[in-house]
Amino acid sequence: MQAALPLGSASAPTEADVQARTALDDPAEWPAFGHELRAGGDWESQVCVDGIHCAACAFTIEDALLRLPGVRKVTVNAASRRARVVWSPSQVQPSRWFAAVAEAGYRFAPAADASLRIARQKEARRALFRWLVAGLCMMQVMMYALPAYVAGPGEMTPDIERLLRWASWVLTLPVMAFACGPFFGSAWRDLRHGRIGMDVPVALGMAIAFVVSTAGTFDPQGPLGHEVYFDSLTMFVFFLLTGRWLESRLRDRTAGALDALAGRLPETAERRQIHGGFERVPLRRVQVGDVLRVRPGESFPADGIVVDGDTLADEALLTGESRPVAKPYGEAVHAGSHNLSAPVLVLVRQVGSGTRFAQIVALMESAAMQRPRLAAMADRIARPFLLAVVLAAGGAALWWWPVDRGHALMVAVSVLIVTCPCALSLATPAAMLASAGALARRGVLVAHMQALESLATAQAVVFDKTGTLTRGTPRLDRVYSRRGTLPGDALELAVALAEGSLHPAARALRQAWDAQHRLPPAWRAEAVQEQHGQGMQGTLSPQQGDAPGRHVRLGSAAFCEARALETDAMQVHLSDDEGWVASFALAEDLRPEAPEAIARLKAQGLVPRLLSGDREAAAQRLAASADIDTARGGCSPEDKLHEVRRLQAQGRAVAMVGDGLNDGPVIAQADASFAFGNAVPLTQARADFVVLADSLQAVPDTVAQARRTLRIVRQNLAWSAAYNALCVPLALAGWLPAWLAGLGMALSSLVVVLNSARLSRMDAGESQAAVASAEHMPAHATLVPQG
Repeated sequence: MQAALPLGSASAPTEADVQARTALDDPAEWPAFGHELRAGGDWESQVCVDGIHCAACAFTIEDALLRLPGVRKVTVNAASRRARVVWSPSQVQPSRWFAAVAEAGYRFAPAADASLRIARQKEARRALFRWLVAGLCMMQVMMYALPAYVAGPGEMTPDIERLLRWASWVLTLPVMAFACGPFFGSAWRDLRHGRIGMDVPVALGMAIAFVVSTAGTFDPQGPLGHEVYFDSLTMFVFFLLTGRWLESRLRDRTAGALDALAGRLPETAERRQIHGGFERVPLRRVQVGDVLRVRPGESFPADGIVVDGDTLADEALLTGESRPVAKPYGEAVHAGSHNLSAPVLVLVRQVGSGTRFAQIVALMESAAMQRPRLAAMADRIARPFLLAVVLAAGGAALWWWPVDRGHALMVAVSVLIVTCPCALSLATPAAMLASAGALARRGVLVAHMQALESLATAQAVVFDKTGTLTRGTPRLDRVYSRRGTLPGDALELAVALAEGSLHPAARALRQAWDAQHRLPPAWRAEAVQEQHGQGMQGTLSPQQGDAPGRHVRLGSAAFCEARALETDAMQVHLSDDEGWVASFALAEDLRPEAPEAIARLKAQGLVPRLLSGDREAAAQRLAASADIDTARGGCSPEDKLHEVRRLQAQGRAVAMVGDGLNDGPVIAQADASFAFGNAVPLTQARADFVVLADSLQAVPDTVAQARRTLRIVRQNLAWSAAYNALCVPLALAGWLPAWLAGLGMALSSLVVVLNSARLSRMDAGESQAAVASAEHMPAHATLVPQG
């Protein structure tokens, strides 16, 4: 976006606010924070939410938006502070649902909007100032309260006691009016919408404690008694603010990978003009074919090719590779990576949503919005639990009322504060987001949060062969052609037909052609159809002239009605209307890290299996090299699907590792699935985990991380349950003072977040650094013509 758009505000909107929201109604702005689900239909937008603290806030936002006509679906994740809105442009505009959220007391902003970072910085400073005010006032109030605790009978006159209480009351006013602002504001928003949020019991407890203490100060003989609790009140406000501030900082640090990634693109770029000079233009005006100058220290704004210069790039957030990657002339660069050493000129090949960077961000945003099964269950428990808290506090007050009215109200305060289910709602999403962020920094994108739980319980792992256990692209070794057809001509036909395919064999043929020729094939492919696991067919016509086209097939021996070669090597066949044309023998190299990765999976208790569409002998040979005991060759996608279902029928949870493109049904059927995404468009990958690091070590690393995640989630849930089981009876019995209740509530949430923060750093004992992508890049294929 060209300029930062102000966030929505809960206060009366200014003219600038209205203009900024109206600007969002321009369809040209919509792709900056969403995409069209279907042509001429609904849009799906991903936005950041400010002012959200808990699951109840998320429910409030969802209800406010779902009341609007044209808003189809809303999902708000309190832990990631992001929202997904599906809406119809024909019925509602973004300015309307941005305004609806502002009216509810929260703020929306596009994910990459600079105003979001500015607003959060201001809010962080305000939070710190509230904490300082609460802390200073608390210390002074405790000093004034100390004489009442240590003085003996008759040692302090009533006038001095009354003076100290008045001073405490005065010092508590800024705490109630300023430091408690977020709690009262959030509670008022919830009550205004007929909802009991997590701040309602807290705000109610603060108000009751202040009213009881005020009555004890100015009317000691009144119905609420003569006791004051200003020290307890200021103390638990200080503890709550401390816990919330630390929780926010830790949550930003552990689950901040998405925000770090979304902020990588620059807002402007230097574009070369016709006369050779350069001008600064907004990023959204950059188009395919433009030449951009990228200086050292800047991010590449688009996907492209280096056409002048030689530099190093930092692609850590895109591939998990921590070392700089050489980018000489002709090398591809990716949006979001950093130019490190020298200025270069880049010819733009992809912009906006077509870049790999945008695909990664979209995948991570989608994952951040999901509510895993355990998180959804906790949220469902939290909503009625809040109502039960209020009723329990009322019951406790009624029970103690005949004994001591002031004490009865303070017991209610303790119950209201100590039982807030913040920790329960944070238990699962905080851990899942921290783990997803750690994996993203390792080059593994989590597409579905629920898959972390599924992978943690997996007992078997099924591997595809080509592009998974072997290097990404095979190497063309030999060409066998029919009499009268030159091997080079056969290769040209195959490359022309396979031009649009992402299959590793197709890439190998193109690499072999490019190594010997600078020109594209002289044939043009039409009506191309690709059958996953079999091959592709189409009509080839000359690029020049009007000679009749020829129907050709490229793929397996059965698909091309050809005779298989007597070799274990991977082979691809070409046929036309006259029959067999050529066979291509491809050499596949086992990934060097494969044996160690398989050994680690076995040590983790998983049983590895290999299911390949290649010949049985080739599959068995590669399985033996990787130390996989069970392997099958000649498997169609249906055969692989049947095998996975058979394992699941035996009660085993199955993880599938493939290329993300040819095994769609199997990937969908598996309990958890991996796709190696170095050559797969992320928008087409249907796997739960997309591996960008191009290393098989990512699979056991992710298994270890998933198991740690599930262990941490269970610890968080157990802690939340144990905390409430212990503290609620103590509060009901009147044995838990208000300040200790506030401390307990703050610590409960803090313990959950701190425990989850352990996941943001993958255990060095359980995971190993991803092997460098450059070390696994296939060598350029060379053609060895054989008649």
